This record gives sequence, C-alpha cells and structure tokens, in this order.
Amino acid sequence: MSKYRIAYLTCTAALLGAGLGAAPEASAHPIHVVSPGESIQEAVDAAQPGDIVLLTPGTYRESVEVRTPGLTLRGMGRSTVIEPGPDKAANKCAEDGNGICVTGTKERRLEDVTVASLAVTGFTGTGVSAFATDGLTVRNVIAVDNGVWGIAQERSVRSLFRQNTARDNGDAGLFLANTIKAEEGAMDTGGTVVEHNRLEGNRIGLTVRRLRNLTVANNHLTRNCAGMFVVGDENKPSAGALTVRDNHIDKNNKYCPESTRLPAIQGSGIVLTGAEDTLVARNLITDNVGASPLSGGIVVFKSLVGAATERNRVSGNTLRGNAPADLVNTETGQGNTFDGNHCSTSKPAGLC
Repeated sequence: MSKYRIAYLTCTAALLGAGLGAAPEASAHPIHVVSPGESIQEAVDAAQPGDIVLLTPGTYRESVEVRTPGLTLRGMGRSTVIEPGPDKAANKCAEDGNGICVTGTKERRLEDVTVASLAVTGFTGTGVSAFATDGLTVRNVIAVDNGVWGIAQERSVRSLFRQNTARDNGDAGLFLANTIKAEEGAMDTGGTVVEHNRLEGNRIGLTVRRLRNLTVANNHLTRNCAGMFVVGDENKPSAGALTVRDNHIDKNNKYCPESTRLPAIQGSGIVLTGAEDTLVARNLITDNVGASPLSGGIVVFKSLVGAATERNRVSGNTLRGNAPADLVNTETGQGNTFDGNHCSTSKPAGLC
C-alpha cells in the first residue's frame, strides 16, 4: 500500500469543511490523510494522542485497531466505507471479525477516542467494537449488515453515541454491556448518552445489559424484532437507574426465533426485565404487534433468571396500536408504577 499523507489542520480546513461542516479551529496536531489503497492501520499506529486520522471518500478493505488515547478516526460521511479485508489475521480486530476496534485494558481504560462520519459494513462480528474506554464518542457512523452487532461496547464509561445509523445487523444495532461474557453486577457508566440514533431492521434495536446511570433519548427504533431491551440479572448491583425518554419506537414487527437467552421475539417496543429504578417517559410507541411473551408497547417482564424487576416508573408515554397491549406488566415485584400514559389497552387492565 502507498504511504498516506500528513498535513496540519490549518492546511486542510477546506477539506474538512467540505466534508464535515464548519472546519474546526487551527491545531498543532497533524492530520493523517488516508486515501483508498492506503493503510488506515499504518496511519493509526503512527498517530499520537490528539491526532486526527482522516479517511477520504472510497472503500477501505481492512480491520482497524485503535489503542491511542485522544485519537480521532474520521471519514467524510457515507462515502467513506470500511469493509472486511483479505487478511483475516492482520490484527486481533480482524481475527474476531470486527471492523473498527477501540481497545483499552482492564487495568487502564482508553480515553477520549472519537470514531465519526464513516460507514462500516459486512463484518462477521461487529462493525464498531469498544472495550474498556472512557469518553468514547461514536458519531455519524453507519453500521450495516454486520453479523453480530452494529456498534457495541463493554466495560466503558462516559460514552456518547449520537446520530448513528445501525441497520440490518445480526443482533443488536447498538449493544451496551458491563461485560459480554462474564456474569457480573451492573456497572455505572458515569452518564453515557445514546441520542438521535436510527436503529432499524436489527434483531434488537438497542440492548442495554447490566448497566446503570445512562440516558437513552430522542432515538428512532423501527422494523427490528424488538425496539429496546433493558436487561439485568440476579447479580448485584442490579441493572437500572437509567432514563429512557423522548424516543420514537414503531413497527418493530420483524420475527426472530428463540435463542439460548430469549424466547422468539416480535412486536416489542421497550422491554424492561431484571431492571430497577428506571424511568421510561415521553416516548411515542406505536404499532408494535406480536404474539411473543415479550410483545407489546412497553413490557415490564418477569425476569427469566429470577432477578427482581422493581421500582420502575412508566410515565407520560403515548402508545397506540400495540398488541397484545400498549402496556404489559407480568412482574409481581414491588414498586413498578404506570402514570399519565396515553394508551387504550393494557395487560392487566387498568394500567392506562
């Protein structure tokens, strides 16, 4: 592959402005400009904290590992596409079938990395995968047709996921967890925010597993098997203490067969199971229809592993056209409340 170019922000303002809106202020940090046929990984490995690796429009066939704090990996929008490369053993990211990996360690989280304005598609694993990060931003990323998750992270805090599109991925479009493999208590994310994303055609639009202290707001989740799952288990602390507000969740009626964790799912808007102290407020939830035990507009579901689902508040939502009901509560635990919702059907009756 040919050598990428290095420029400085004052020399590339026109390029940045043309592709990404207003150009940022001048900076002493170099920009590593990569074009199709050149190595993204080579530029990433050469970059120092605070540098930008800028990908010009075109298709790049490789997996990329980011281990440098403060790095920005940025494309020029949907015309910058990362696809699987021919070398499946190029790095750990490629070996795992992932597209972009932002990777810290259990001992030290990787800080302040940004991945922005590019598309990642066709990987057997995950489009963008993050492990042990602090202050990660994923913005304006299109993650399509990846085998497992579109965008996923674990063991990470203070993240921002904004204005991404995750479509037609094998599992969740956006997957956030304390840890994927181990059984542990829920982790405090330090205020992670998921906002203004479009999650469409996945198995589940958004999965939040064993986490606490985050906000999910102003997202559009549509045509998945289920819009959103907030999931905890019997480990302590419990999942929850989070806010789900002002989202549009409609027509999540794709059918997905049962898995080792869940029965078949179809027609689920928002499902809370094994979660506590969660506020679900001011969401618009329409036309989610199915015959699964998890079907319905907002479903407070008795945990399959015996964890309590309690003290959750469902308030001020607008629901219509969901079946078997707009509001479903199968949990006999204490303190779940339903108030001020605009809906017509519930199981049991009387929740609307």
